[in-house]
Amino acid sequence: METHNDIRLRPRFYKDIDENIDSVRQRFVEYAKNVPPGFLIKIRPNHIQFSIQGEKQKYWSPHLSIELEEKVGDEKNSTHIRGLFGPAQTLWTFFVFLHFIIAGIFLVFLMFTYSDWMLHQPLKGNLIVLTLMAFCWVLLYFIGRQTRANGYGQMEELEQEFYKIIR
Repeated sequence: METHNDIRLRPRFYKDIDENIDSVRQRFVEYAKNVPPGFLIKIRPNHIQFSIQGEKQKYWSPHLSIELEEKVGDEKNSTHIRGLFGPAQTLWTFFVFLHFIIAGIFLVFLMFTYSDWMLHQPLKGNLIVLTLMAFCWVLLYFIGRQTRANGYGQMEELEQEFYKIIR
């Protein structure tokens, strides 16, 4: 999976298998009985959460969410697998929270700027805050890219274990 030149912070992949969902899910259940050290797997009916655990786990360690779906088409014995790499849910929630705070401040000061412009008041302070918020957005993006780059090796480990399971 090529993720270095991708603008998305949460890389995705898709895989089709010529087996029904139950047999593919059973492979993950069998794997979960003898999970190698350093990995954690949680299985729900058609959702599998696969992550790094133990000493190798860092705040930037990736998680792999896998969805098993019946493949659309003539074959009822095929499974479509959607994989999504992402950070820990708490880290992702924190990033989203920061984006909402920055967006809220940006919108409020955008309204202040418009009001001051209509009233022919000085705009310097408002424009400084707007520029600072835009800079923070860009900064958050690059922090997210760096976090993904830090976890790239572990992302490949998770992907290799995934392919061991489905082969």
